[in-house]
Amino acid sequence: MAKTIMIVDDSASLRQVVSIALRGAGYEVIEGSDGADALKKLTGQKIHLIVSDVNMPNMDGISFVKAVKQLPAYRFTPIVMLTTESQDDKKREGQAAGAKAWMVKPFNPPQLLSVVQKLVLP
Repeated sequence: MAKTIMIVDDSASLRQVVSIALRGAGYEVIEGSDGADALKKLTGQKIHLIVSDVNMPNMDGISFVKAVKQLPAYRFTPIVMLTTESQDDKKREGQAAGAKAWMVKPFNPPQLLSVVQKLVLP
């Protein structure tokens, strides 16, 4: 059975690029247009990994990570931040919220897939 990954980003084009890379590697993808939209889509189904932007309208990525970690079904779901933010204080804030990894845009799909494969357990 395919593993499911959620992509959370307010950029439709970025969600598309990430989605194509992940689907091409055999993953199922659920997309959220921001943290609030993504939170509504977490309805108890198994999500193996979440890839989230930091800067988004309605609910930013750090607030989204904190909210996800409060949900019993997703407390242990690994979260990768995929963002233009590269400052150490922002990374620390993300880690404190519960993010497992931090990738800076622009990125290349093989780099993303490498991180995904390390975090999505067989």
